[in-house]
Amino acid sequence: MASDLLILLIRGKQQVGLQLFCLPLGPPLVPLTSRPGTEKGEIRQRNQTSPVDFILEGLFDDSLTHLFLFILTMVVFLIAASDNILTILLICADSQLHTPMYFLLSQLSLMDRMHVSTTIPKMATNYLSGKKSISFVGCATQHFLYLSVAGAECLLLALMSYDRYVAICHPLHYTVLMNRKVGLMMALVSWLGASINSLIHTVILTQFPFCGPQKIHFYCEFPAVVKLVRGDITVYETTVFISSVLLLLLHILLVSTSYAFILHSIIQMRAAGSKRNAFATCSSHLTVVSLWFGACMFSYMRPRSQCTPLQDKVGSVFYSIITPTLNPLIYTLRNKDVAKALRRVLGRDITQRQQLELP
Repeated sequence: MASDLLILLIRGKQQVGLQLFCLPLGPPLVPLTSRPGTEKGEIRQRNQTSPVDFILEGLFDDSLTHLFLFILTMVVFLIAASDNILTILLICADSQLHTPMYFLLSQLSLMDRMHVSTTIPKMATNYLSGKKSISFVGCATQHFLYLSVAGAECLLLALMSYDRYVAICHPLHYTVLMNRKVGLMMALVSWLGASINSLIHTVILTQFPFCGPQKIHFYCEFPAVVKLVRGDITVYETTVFISSVLLLLLHILLVSTSYAFILHSIIQMRAAGSKRNAFATCSSHLTVVSLWFGACMFSYMRPRSQCTPLQDKVGSVFYSIITPTLNPLIYTLRNKDVAKALRRVLGRDITQRQQLELP
């Protein structure tokens, strides 16, 4: 009899330990005692908030090699932040860049600036302070911001291909087909559509229970957070996977269709100079599109069963650091209008300083 009681006590402790290991991120369900008028043994459940922190494992440890990699990452972050801010300020300062094309480019630079600012500062703070935690609210906020900016950039890059199509295939009607109102609508659709999509996915994810330990490799991105969900969410994962594939294919189809018409128009051009200008105009956008959509496909079009931690880290670094750093460099270094505008702005400042120094 005593041995049977001991076995029952051990099994009860094991069940309690399992229940404590899996913690819901959102409001956990707490059983209540049965109320009068209900059947005996009936259990009711209600919500009770209990915030749970995530653990950001980060990219670096305390070794000298990783310290060097951390410094290199911060240098890349500063380059990305300064390049994108410089592009935005230059487009705002020079009146000759006040066109729909450069307005959309300024929005792209703003998205890249926000993208790196959403993830890198938190990673750097945790590395320097020795802390690896991020609160539930902080993780949800980071997830919403990064998914909003990433989605907006995908939409904007696809819409920018239409701008290139109009500029090369219908140059005489460019001011009519691509005026300031159309540019504003493109930017608004990109920001608003991506924010709504991000809000929906963030709200859905926060309602799921999560199993501990809540470890995330770098930041609170969608694939990393989904891996921590307790229970069977195959239907939701399949829905997200199919919708992501369809959206990416739709964007790629829009870009491919635009550039098919552009290529047809370039082939029909007789002047070699016109062909070079057309290729130079489109090459920067095509390069940025290839980098961005390639990173998106690598991160979101792979089934979870085929993902490895190393692949996730490499994809996250390329997607969140490398691409936002390269985008402004690709657009500005190969763009003669931006180079001329930079010389005009710098020349104007130098002239004003010389006039102020004169007695």
